[in-house]
Amino acid sequence: SVLSAERVALNFLGHLSGVATATAALVGAVAGTKAQITCTRKTTPGLRALEKYAVLCGGGRNHRFGLYDAVMIKDNHIAAAGGIAPALAAAKSSLGHMVKVEIEIDRLDQLEPAIAGGADVILLDNMSTDDMKQAVAINQARAILEASGNVTVKSVRAIAETGVDIISSGWITHSAPSLDVGLDFS
Repeated sequence: SVLSAERVALNFLGHLSGVATATAALVGAVAGTKAQITCTRKTTPGLRALEKYAVLCGGGRNHRFGLYDAVMIKDNHIAAAGGIAPALAAAKSSLGHMVKVEIEIDRLDQLEPAIAGGADVILLDNMSTDDMKQAVAINQARAILEASGNVTVKSVRAIAETGVDIISSGWITHSAPSLDVGLDFS
């Protein structure tokens, strides 16, 4: 019966509507810039496909769905490989030519080695907007630049105006406020 599933269905609908609404707020805030809003893999277990669909409904784009559709090299991978260059070389040598490789950096001095190593996408993790502007100038469109970390509706416009290509936000899937949805019989 409808009544036995009402609360679960309303919670579900409210959550996904909240994801779409939060995404739309970020997309609207960056309108007129080249920046694209994407979600991350930080999703509710079992709801990834639906939450990523809600991001699309809100005007955003999807980042990776899983570990299978692109490689992301993070700080622990860089440390284990002995640096940015060996981490990128190891990843690129074991992949097909169609698989993109993204690397996460948190300092400007890591940018040139990431570009030289052939990273397709460079994630600027928790960098200041001043550092992001410098990264865009140094990069000269050699790689796609993605900004991530502390992305809010208030901060996203300033991030977009640095010239980055992508702004990724885990907030839109894991912390977006649920919308108040009701069901009334008449």
